[in-house]
Parts: sequence; C-alpha cells; structure tokens
Amino acid sequence: MVDVRYTTAFELYPYARASDQDEAAPQRHPVVIVGGGPVGMAMALDLGRKGTPVLVLDDHAGVGQGSRAICFARRTLEITDRLGCEQRMLDKGVVWNVGRVFHGEEEVFNFNLSPATGLRNPAFVNLQQPYFEKFLVEQIRKEQERGAPIQIRGCNQLTGLSDLGEHVLLDIDTPEGPYQLEADWLVACDGARSKVRDLLGLDFEGRVFEDNFLIADVKMSAPFPTERWFWFEPPFKNSGQSALLHKQPDDIWRIDFQLGWEIDRQKELEPERIRARVDAMLGDGVDYELEWTSIYTFQCRRMEKFRHGAVMFAGDSAHQVSPFGARGANSGIQDTDNLAWKLDLVIKGLAPESLLDSYSEERVHGANENILNSTRATDFLTPKSAISKRFRNAVLQLAQKHEFARPLVNSGRLSLPCVYDNLSLNGPDLLDGPLQTRVGACCIDATLKQGFLLDQLGNRFTLMGIDAELPDSLQLEGLDIHCLSLSCDDDSSDGLRQRYLGDQASGVYLVRPDQHVVARWKHYDPALTSAALRIAIGKG
Repeated sequence: MVDVRYTTAFELYPYARASDQDEAAPQRHPVVIVGGGPVGMAMALDLGRKGTPVLVLDDHAGVGQGSRAICFARRTLEITDRLGCEQRMLDKGVVWNVGRVFHGEEEVFNFNLSPATGLRNPAFVNLQQPYFEKFLVEQIRKEQERGAPIQIRGCNQLTGLSDLGEHVLLDIDTPEGPYQLEADWLVACDGARSKVRDLLGLDFEGRVFEDNFLIADVKMSAPFPTERWFWFEPPFKNSGQSALLHKQPDDIWRIDFQLGWEIDRQKELEPERIRARVDAMLGDGVDYELEWTSIYTFQCRRMEKFRHGAVMFAGDSAHQVSPFGARGANSGIQDTDNLAWKLDLVIKGLAPESLLDSYSEERVHGANENILNSTRATDFLTPKSAISKRFRNAVLQLAQKHEFARPLVNSGRLSLPCVYDNLSLNGPDLLDGPLQTRVGACCIDATLKQGFLLDQLGNRFTLMGIDAELPDSLQLEGLDIHCLSLSCDDDSSDGLRQRYLGDQASGVYLVRPDQHVVARWKHYDPALTSAALRIAIGKG
C-alpha cells in the first residue's frame, strides 16, 4: 500500500460526454476495460490494432504523478515494440545491464544481465511509469487516426456491476451524472484495490509481509554509473536492513530504504527525516531535491483464478508481488500479451470461448512463479531468525570470492518471461532442441540479414522453418499462418543455431501471436502442424 496523493501529471483524456449517455437503454460494447494504467492501455492498444472494438473507462483524466514502476524488462520492450511504442521508451529511458551487490561497505559481486549477442533490446530500461502510460496513450491516438476502434473515457468511474451471464451490466458515474453500459467481455485492469474485484465479492490468497519500505525519488546530478546498486546491511546511517539505488530519466534517482515493521509511517514521511537518510547515503556536498516519496508494504498474493465468466483480471487486480525484481508492471504487460490474441479470436468466432480459460491457467502459472521468486527474495532480504541471518551473511561472504555461491544471493530475482511448461495449449516437442526455446517458452531474438527475428514473427501465428522446407502459404482453421523460412546462413551471430537448433540440422517451430512456442519438429509435417494449431486455439 502506498501513501501518495494522486494528481494528474499528463491530462491526456479529459472528460467528454459520450453518446452512450444520451441513449434510453444501455449500449452494448464487445470489450470494456476498467482502468487506464499501463496494463489497461496496453490491452486496449493490442485489441484495437487487431480490429476488435474496445472501450477504456478510467476514473481519472490522465496519468498520475510519482514514478511507481520504473524498471521495464526486455520482454516488455519486445511486446511494446509490437504495439508501436518501444522506441520512445528506449529514447526516453535509462538503459542498463549491470548490477552490483554490496554487503556493508564491501562489493560482493557484480553481474551483466545481457552478455548474449544478437539481441536488439537491453535487459532493462528505467522509465517512470507516467511516461510509459503517456507513450501508450499517444500510440492509441495514432492508431485511432488510422481507424483503430479504441475509445478512452476519462472521469468515468465504475460504481456497480451485474453479471448477467452472457454479458455484464456496468453502472458508471461521471461529472454529468450516472449512466449504464453493457459489455460482452470485461477486462479488469484497475489495480490492487480493484473495484471490479470488490463488486464481484472476490479476494486474494497469499502473504502480506511485515515490513515497510521508504521510496525517495531524488532529483540530482550525480557521478554514479547507470547501474543497479543494492546493499545488504548498508553502511550509511539510519538506512535500514537494505537499500537500493537506481537511475531514472530527467536526473531522477530512485532510492529504497527497508525500514522494518513497527514504524510511525507519518513520522518517517517527514521531509527532514527522509533527508537525513538520503544525506547519509549520498555523503556531504551532494545537492538534491525530493521529487516524490512514499512508504509501502507489499504482498505476494493472487486471485484463485483470473477468469470469472465474462470478466477477466489482469495486472495488479489479479496478482501482487514485491517490487524487488521488477515483476509487477512487467508481469501485467505479459498478462495482456497472453489475453489479447485469445479474446480477439473468440470475438471473431475463430476459437471457442473455452480458449479464455487458458488465459487464467497460463497467467496463474506465471503469477505463481513471480510470487515464488518474490517471496524467496523477501525472505533472503529479511531473515526471520538469527540462524537465517547467519546463513544469509555466510552466503554473501562466500559469493565475494566464489562464483558458485552467487546464484544463492537474492536481492530480487530480476523479471524474466514465464515458460508455460506442461500446460494445455502446448503441442509436441519433437526436435530435441535447445532448452531455452522449448515448447511453452517465448522466442528469443536473433540478428538476421533482413532484421531481427522477433520482428519477422510479428503478432500472428507463424510457422518458422530453419534450414527446413515450408509451404509458401498456409491457411488452417480459418487463420492465415505466416510461413517464415530462414537459414542459419542468414545469421552472422549464430543465434539461430544456438537458440533454436542446437545439434539439429533443421527445425520447424509453430509460434503463437504472443511469440510463445506451440510445438517444434525436425521437419515440416502438414498433419502435425494442423493438430498443433488446433491445440493452440483451444480446439485440440
């Protein structure tokens, strides 16, 4: 929970009266999204680009202040590239790959998150959440000019919800009074305090951690490198059990201090008390301004399932994790990437409604993985006993000299895309290829003569052959399957061979619109491809 007063930084969609408010009966929309944060806007942008009409309802008129989420992973950049706004994130954001871990005054070790070649995107880019939301909305405006059926209604607050079986009825309040809407499908992207979840009488399951963390966004010109610095038992005065330093755009630096559980939150938010902590960290003579401060506790929890009839939950409305590891906003964007293509196919009559159950199956799987990593990080950061602390410190001492111990150090396992191992939409894995691109994994980029691999895959079903014969075109189950024929000779960095073939001479991959692998074989087989596609769209 965050102590912060919400004000509008970018008023991008001020209230305007909609024609629905003048109708005698509630008007029906195919998809309504509640919540105009990054998850809701990414969902709307993805659906709208596919031609599916979508309406976003947000109770504000734009983007709020405060950096909140700041760390966006390579997978999020790959997704936003397909949505059309990745380059703006890279141009504005602070790119980083290196992290350093300290124990007291001593550096334990450092790491490079992006040692591989042939990848277009960095491991992470730091960018304040308001900018990310702004770029998404501005891209929506561009898509609207091209005819994309996306509407955004600011200052439209959800006050009531009735599940009528085949659709839902929404009660909306506005500055000009209430009105009602109907939605075939409702996507709840309205955050940790989800109104949709409350109106349906649903709740989370999981843990609330007894600890408090102080965020201070500090504006300063400082000589620190563009890296992630994390301290266990930091040496500076009144800094708590751990501390974190990150650079953001506009000369803003994010500082986190772990304060413990029994604190006076109001007292800790006093500017002079915050300044005392920051002064101790930065040292004498550093001139800075406090831009934004808050105190939060965090939870590692999720809903039991993310689909309830015609209502789907995504982002913080469905699951919550600690901020260590950058898993909140990044996992929310992966939710939308998973749901959008499935909902689009269902609405267009190309897949059965049961396909949407796989959204809950796969993203609950992803949430469990994030919660596990987040919980382990928290337990390592905050040992619950003297023995646990002794073990933690022994690991840190070993890691300073011995590489084998470094994977045991957990200052927040940084966000990686989830692999959907052994889930219902997976087809056969008959290639005996590299583990990193097995069935259920998302594809890894590679540099080709014609550009980057992920660009060639796009946001569609693709049959990718590497040194294998494919048909020129393919239509299955009413879908045009993109056929992509590649050769290892097209890749000077040898990424295709290392990441997709291994010891095999050739390989064929069926890839979903969210770029997860459906199935793979040594050679193209029409019957096997058709069967795998049916599995992937919920007909298998």
